[in-house]
This record gives sequence, C-alpha cells and structure tokens, in this order.
Amino acid sequence: MNEIPRGTLEQQTFFESVGGEETFRRLVHRFYEGVAEDPVLRPMYPEEDLGPAEERLTLFLMQYWGGPRTYSDERGHPRLRMRHTPFRVDRAAHDAWLRHMRDAVDSLGLAPEHERQLWDYLVYAAASMINTAE
Repeated sequence: MNEIPRGTLEQQTFFESVGGEETFRRLVHRFYEGVAEDPVLRPMYPEEDLGPAEERLTLFLMQYWGGPRTYSDERGHPRLRMRHTPFRVDRAAHDAWLRHMRDAVDSLGLAPEHERQLWDYLVYAAASMINTAE
C-alpha cells in the first residue's frame, strides 16, 4: 500500500469547495436581483446601477471564504459595520436582506454542509449590521 506522506494533502478552502468565483458571482447576482425590486433595501443604494455594489459584495464574500484578496487590495480592510453606518439598518432591512439572500443561497444547490455553513455566516453578518432599534 502506498501511503501519502503527512502534510502533502492540501486543504481545499470553502471558496474552492463550493465552485469558486462562479458560485459567488451567481449567489450575489441572484441576491441583487431581489434587492433591485425591494422597497426596503433599494433606497439604501444611491447608485442607479447596482453593479458596483454587486461587485463589492462578490469580492468581499470570495475573500472571506478563502478566494482571492482582491477586495482588500482594492478597498482595504472590510470594516463592514463602519461602511454601513450611513444607512439605517433596522430589523425590517435585516429581514429583507436575509429573505433575498435565502433565495440566492437556495438557487445554488450546495451540499447541505456547505449550505449550512454559508447560511450560518450570512445570518450572523446580517444581525451584526443592525444599527437602529426601530
């Protein structure tokens, strides 16, 4: 029997395990399709074109999950709470964000363990962005 020497197996990142850039682009594109029509979330995006916001979220999520560090290279430290301070993020915005993200995650058809890991992070991230009690 041929043994593989200890330390020679590379661990795959979550990013790689779920399909890499294409998967995250599909996720975020589907999410922003919902945002574009949402009366709670759409006003938080002053740009008429949601493309730049879509690209920023895509790059952030890819980096967070082990993909390229393009987000930090282009924008510096994520500082998510600070970047969202100008916007009123209340429970309604939280719920709308998760509703569209749930649809986007479901559209990917990920393996259950990957879906659960991604969803747990998104729920945590959404809760951490709330900055208004009402």
